[in-house]
Amino acid sequence: MQLLEATLAKIQPVDEALLAKAQAKLDNKTKPLGSLGRLEEMARRFAAIAGNLSPDTEKKVIFTFAGDHGIVEEGVSAFPKEVTPQMVLNFLRGGAGVNVLARHSGAEVRVVDVGVDYDFEPAPGLIMAKVAKGTRNFAKGSAMTREEAVAAIEVGIALADQAKQEGIAMLGTGEMGIGNTSPSSAIIAALAGCTVREVTHRGTGINDEALERKIRVIQAGLDLNRPDPEDPLDVLTKVGGLEIAAIAGLVLGAAANSIPVVVDGFISTAGALIASEMHPMVKEYIFAAHSSVEIGHRMMMERIGVKPLLDLQLRLGEGTGAALAMGLIEAGVKVLKEMATFAEAGVAEG
Repeated sequence: MQLLEATLAKIQPVDEALLAKAQAKLDNKTKPLGSLGRLEEMARRFAAIAGNLSPDTEKKVIFTFAGDHGIVEEGVSAFPKEVTPQMVLNFLRGGAGVNVLARHSGAEVRVVDVGVDYDFEPAPGLIMAKVAKGTRNFAKGSAMTREEAVAAIEVGIALADQAKQEGIAMLGTGEMGIGNTSPSSAIIAALAGCTVREVTHRGTGINDEALERKIRVIQAGLDLNRPDPEDPLDVLTKVGGLEIAAIAGLVLGAAANSIPVVVDGFISTAGALIASEMHPMVKEYIFAAHSSVEIGHRMMMERIGVKPLLDLQLRLGEGTGAALAMGLIEAGVKVLKEMATFAEAGVAEG
């Protein structure tokens, strides 16, 4: 808890003066004012977060957090829980969607076992930080203890602190955990006070009957646990996930260390939402990668106060959207750093 409290105390607002200076620099480039749209927004924000008008973007790391979920025993997923460790091994071999897209964007993938119900052997690219072998079934009781939730958050914070020491320029979030759309739906329903049906979709591709069961199960879990919407840690503890908690920690740690963090889809945004509920300034450090097919995702982003960069009908998770968005953000920063000014190009200003 000490690390969490120290991290929350360290988070400061992004420097408004640097935002203005970055925009002034962009306005002096050889283009009509604002003509590169959201690329300019990305560049301006990235520079202000990094504290540098010519920020480095070379070192990019996506942390893909893995954890299992007790709620799977209620039949809420199209896949069995055994797929979680199988996919972790696929990540480590470099064969998953996030690996392909991260290679394309020049990002490194680091896989974090924070809660998989499986004993992995040490392997390159695997960070072994297991808090528990999955959550409990939140339809029958609290998903975690408060101590487990805090421990998982602090896994993410510690990784962000280490990233700062390594000089990593940009962080991305990803996840793997069969059943994890259910806790994500429960989190936004609890915090926003909306109905479970409004924020619950098909996840891995369940049919109509399974979707109705999923909605009933999530509602039963909320009714039983009665998470306090005024206490995001209580919501996380009662209906969340270990990988969601670790993502919340990475986002908090990124904000505390002034590192831009690119948040992937629905499950990653559940973690970012918990982080933003814990500290209102966190949103200034977040780049929302994309708008997921999952129907609760947009409500999460609206509550945080962020706008997605892409809408590609993605619903894979893993950090795939974050990998794609990193390339766009880097493009925006390169405009800030490399595009000629009117004076340098000998072009008359309009």
